[in-house]
Amino acid sequence: MPAFVPATRNTGQVAPERLSAPQKALRQLGLTRDIDLALHLPLRYEDETRITRLANARLGEPVQFEGAVTHQEVAVRGRRQLLVMVDDGSATCLLRFFHFYPAQLKQMAVGARLRVRGDLRGGPGALTMMHPVVHAAGGELSSALTPVYPAAAGLPQAYLRKAVAAGLARADLSETIAPECLNLIPALHACSLKEALSFLHHPAPSQSALALEDRNHPAWQRLKAEELLAQQLSQLAARRERAHLQAPALAARPDESSDSLPAQLLAALPFTLTGAQRRAVREIETDLAAPRPMQRLLQGDVGAGKTVVAALAAALAINAGWQCALMAPTEILTGQHFSKLAGWLEPLLAPLGQRVVWLTGSQKKKERAAQLTAIESGQAALVVGTHAVIGEQVRFARLGLAVIDEQHRFGVQQRLELRRKLSDQGAALAREPHFLMMSATPIPRTLAMSYYADLDVSTLDELPPGRTPVVTKLVHERRRAEVIAHLRGWTETGRQIYWVCPLIDSPDDDQPGTSPPTPSAQELRAAIETQAELAAALPGREVGLLHSRLPPAEKKTVMARFAAAELPVLVATTVIEVGVDVPNASVMVIEHAERFGLAQLHQLRGRVGRGATASACVLLYGSPDGAPLGAAARQRLQAMRETHDGFEIARRDLAIRGPGEFLGARQSGAALLRFADLTEGDLILAWARRAAPIMLDRYPALAHRHVQRWLGGRADYLKA
Repeated sequence: MPAFVPATRNTGQVAPERLSAPQKALRQLGLTRDIDLALHLPLRYEDETRITRLANARLGEPVQFEGAVTHQEVAVRGRRQLLVMVDDGSATCLLRFFHFYPAQLKQMAVGARLRVRGDLRGGPGALTMMHPVVHAAGGELSSALTPVYPAAAGLPQAYLRKAVAAGLARADLSETIAPECLNLIPALHACSLKEALSFLHHPAPSQSALALEDRNHPAWQRLKAEELLAQQLSQLAARRERAHLQAPALAARPDESSDSLPAQLLAALPFTLTGAQRRAVREIETDLAAPRPMQRLLQGDVGAGKTVVAALAAALAINAGWQCALMAPTEILTGQHFSKLAGWLEPLLAPLGQRVVWLTGSQKKKERAAQLTAIESGQAALVVGTHAVIGEQVRFARLGLAVIDEQHRFGVQQRLELRRKLSDQGAALAREPHFLMMSATPIPRTLAMSYYADLDVSTLDELPPGRTPVVTKLVHERRRAEVIAHLRGWTETGRQIYWVCPLIDSPDDDQPGTSPPTPSAQELRAAIETQAELAAALPGREVGLLHSRLPPAEKKTVMARFAAAELPVLVATTVIEVGVDVPNASVMVIEHAERFGLAQLHQLRGRVGRGATASACVLLYGSPDGAPLGAAARQRLQAMRETHDGFEIARRDLAIRGPGEFLGARQSGAALLRFADLTEGDLILAWARRAAPIMLDRYPALAHRHVQRWLGGRADYLKA
């Protein structure tokens, strides 16, 4: 084994090509400082402190015993395997190995005395262990539970244990939480950070390994509190830092009458705003009037009317003499936004010599040049586009507001680039724009209190009138033919249908430029195959096809024809997940629904129920051979059947999948919470929110040390 080189202050001076495989693996895991190693906690523990007689051992639990080999055999029973029988004087245990080497045959020869550790199972005629750890019998027993750490390829546990022990011994673990804050929860005095880490890396034999892994021990509680406090400090510092930045005050002029652009837009809308929409607009209007940058998240369930709130925010900015940009992740979504916003705003902007423009990466050179000229001259009052909005050639005249839709779909670096672009408008203009971020995936309360603590949140918690309930049905794949048969009746009554597939091509297709499908995709039906199947089942009716590889112009044509009711059925991939609004579409069929995330299923279901016709969502699940679903898949499908409430869906999704589903790329470059679990309750989170302002106001040096210890340079990403 190569000698241990600590992944700390000295490793940065070692040329990467000279690092051993374990040293490179440590870097890949982000273990580059002493404190990183100290905070790299065990996944589980192995008890090597005692020898247990087999007669006294419990099935299903890890056991260590010593005994003599009485039989050895290499057998072929379906597959080649090594069978070793060991007798400890009280009972016998069969050791079974499917992967083994010649050296193991010598080590476990008949007559050899072994020390064996593994999970004990029952078996026909004997106790059994699968692939246990085997050593020669004898030698000293460990004095503490043996930690098993998260590792990577090329990083043996023995090496990692030495690295962690070295980092733990060198790391500065002095107290960084003020006593005043610790006193808010007396239980936090149970152990210091140093005591907590020492205990969790080297727990005494008297401790239960299962209890330690359950993470309810006071040592774990201390780590959760420290981690959440670091996050809250970082978020609060980012919020306060932004409060000192300058932004244009986009307030209405004192002499303005009811002829202001927002007032004209409200009067022209063919519907009345809900109470939640009016409240959100007031909150945004107050933020925009201030000379500091707005950083607001507008969240609401599918169909809650976020687009019209964004339109009114844009009208406020334009009315104050500034430009607005709206960025969304896909061309289909930006096309939908452009169509709606242009329809509402262009009749009002035309008399002012202004207009709404659409900017995408696929536009022809001449069209794109015209749009860029309009943006730079200020004629484009509102720019709707994909990430093309942050392209190098884009120059804004007076950009004061940026709206980012489906904000979790954009990476941190993209948002940082957008901020830099918007602030690079000359010394005389504002350094920062106002930001309005929109999400159709409601944020659970604990997540809003933690990862989104640096944002102000406006919530659309009521749906506009006229939205019809969507009946959700779970149908096994074996009944697929029945669903197809129902399509005929649905189309005869004029109803339109989405049929969603998770893949574009058949796994057998070998097209250049495409990555091969993963093994889990082998059984998924392809959108192209499904279109052909449905077209054959519906003679005389055209079945459309929409997927991400179609040329942009063709995508636009397909969607326009579906919106105009020229296509009764549209087979699509998840490109229609967000933003697609066709009121006449009243049936949604989702194939292999168990393969989708809960939030994605809810988004897809939200594409129907937008008109007066009763709507349905059919979730086709399972495989024709009847293979059972996993626990998480069953939970997702059950949630879809039981509730239409996006906030309840979000709560269940957090419990099933953790925060990553909601955050998307927001935390790229900064690890998600490693120790705290936001589904366990928010007592410690509430403490961290109370303690953070006390630390920043009264103990700024301790606060800085605390954030550096836990986040290092990654804290900057929380400002995006």
